[in-house]
Amino acid sequence: MTRPDRVIIALLASLSLASCSGSGLRPQTAISSALQRSADSRRWPDLSDRWMVSIASRNGRERIELVDLSSGSPVPLPGLNQADAQPVSVSVNADGDRIALVRQRNGQTELNLYRRNVGLLQRLPLEPAGVPRNVSLDGSGRLLAVQVSRRGQWDVDLIRLP
Repeated sequence: MTRPDRVIIALLASLSLASCSGSGLRPQTAISSALQRSADSRRWPDLSDRWMVSIASRNGRERIELVDLSSGSPVPLPGLNQADAQPVSVSVNADGDRIALVRQRNGQTELNLYRRNVGLLQRLPLEPAGVPRNVSLDGSGRLLAVQVSRRGQWDVDLIRLP
């Protein structure tokens, strides 16, 4: 590719980005306000059609929070947020019944699955062993992608869930 071709491509790319930035994208006021009221800060948001899960911080304590987007209200998650656990990554399936998470607890990094309909938190062992970091749950809640560190290298495992 010649230099003039690269300049033209760069110019077209910057024009397309400029046109996108002028679109006036703005947060949805009602939901955004409700989210700001329920936590001091948030990270690691994950969306499905009706649900948003994130790691919310209030008064220096982080917890996993599931929000019903139709009402903007947090949903109770009994048995999920434990005082001795620090959430790292979180993902929700389409119907909001399953939440995959990575957390640090007692010096260990764990991969877990929370089943909201029964209030059950289940640890998922990794084979071969590794340290999980990021999770992504598919819409059905039956397939989980997890970023795992093994022997100093990052891998992604796809895990079929029961």
